Amino acid sequence: MTNDITIKAPHKNFEEIKKIDENGVEYWEARELMPLLDYDKWSNFDSVVIEKAKIACINSGQTVANHFADVGKMVKIGSSTEREIKDYKLSRYACYLIAQNGDPSKRAVATAQTYFAIQTRRQEIFQQLPENEQRLFLRGEVKTHNKALNTTAFNAGVKNFGKFNNAGYLGLYGMRKSSVQQKKRIGDDDVLDRAGATELAANLFRITQTDEVLKKENIKGEGRATFKHIVVGQKVRKSIQDIGGTMPEDLPPEPHIKELEKQQKKLLKSGLPVKGLKD
Repeated sequence: MTNDITIKAPHKNFEEIKKIDENGVEYWEARELMPLLDYDKWSNFDSVVIEKAKIACINSGQTVANHFADVGKMVKIGSSTEREIKDYKLSRYACYLIAQNGDPSKRAVATAQTYFAIQTRRQEIFQQLPENEQRLFLRGEVKTHNKALNTTAFNAGVKNFGKFNNAGYLGLYGMRKSSVQQKKRIGDDDVLDRAGATELAANLFRITQTDEVLKKENIKGEGRATFKHIVVGQKVRKSIQDIGGTMPEDLPPEPHIKELEKQQKKLLKSGLPVKGLKD
C-alpha cells in the first residue's frame, strides 16, 4: 500500500501554461489560470479570489508586488480596434495562494488545493532530509530531466550533444566541463556525480528551464539551441550572484554519488529504515 495520491487535472495544464520571462524566472498569467480553476468571470476572480490571495500574501510577510505583478495586455474588440485589459504576472506562490482562496465547492479548485498541499508537503519533507539523501534524490532528478532535455534538443535539431551539454556548463559555471573537473580536482569523474545538493539544484534548474525555453520558443537548429542553453545557464548564474550565493565552480566536490548508492543499498539489505520522500 502507498500513501501517494495521484493528482490529475488541473496540475498538468497548470505546468503547461507556465511561462519563462527574460530573466529565466517562471510565471503564470492570471487570465490563463482562471479557467483552470473553473472561473468564467474575470471581475469575480479578480475582486474576490485574487484580492483574498493578496491579503494572505501580506499576512505571510511577503511583498505583494513580488508575486502579483500588475500587467496589461491588448486584446482585439473589433476588426481594427484594441483595448487594454488587466492581468497579473503570478509567481508559483501566488498561484498557490489563489488556489487556497478559491471556492472549494468547485472541483477544479479542490483538486488544485490538494495538488499544492502535496507539493508543499513534499518540499517540507525534502528539506528535512539529510544532505546525502538530498543528493541522491536530486541526482536522480537531474538524470531524468537531462534525458528529457536531450530529447527536446534532438527534436530541435541538435546532433552534437557534447557541444550542447558543454554549453550548459559554460553558461552556469563560466567554463567548460573539463575546466570544472580540473578546478574541482575530480579527474574524469562526472561533475554532477561529485556535486552537492546546492550545486545539483542549480543544474536541475538550468536543465528544466532550458527544456521549457526550447519548447516554448519552438527553437530550431543546433546553433540556436546550443546558444539558448548558454543563455539560460548564464541567467541561473546571475540569479546566484544576485542573492549572494556561492558560484557552482567554487562549491567543494563531494564523495562520488555511487558511494552513497552503495551505502543506501547496504542499509536496505540490513533492514534499517531509510528516509525518503514517501515517508
